[in-house]
Amino acid sequence: MNDHTSNTPYGRLAAELATSVTEVPGVAFLRPGLTDRLRTALPRSAPHSAGTAAGVRLTRPDGEGPWHVEIHVVALRQARTVDVARGVRDAVGHRLGVLAPGEPRPRVTVTVTGLL
Repeated sequence: MNDHTSNTPYGRLAAELATSVTEVPGVAFLRPGLTDRLRTALPRSAPHSAGTAAGVRLTRPDGEGPWHVEIHVVALRQARTVDVARGVRDAVGHRLGVLAPGEPRPRVTVTVTGLL
């Protein structure tokens, strides 16, 4: 899976997971990646690579084993960080279970990169 645009299964899956993560109480937003930061500097006529969702990275090292999902979020200060991380992990695991039933349980890593 080299093409990580929204038109690929990878891109659609990443977008679905990003949506699930933003609905978790205490999540302010997903941490933007370098592409998202540079996108505003690109001319409007440049192709939009809306593929990978900011803060979501999906890999499948052996091609058939469990998904490895890395999530980077910024949390709200009034929420307990550990509760936010657990909520994100559970939401991602549940959403992957719905989108890809019968797949092995995913390995989910959640990093809270900041507080707002």
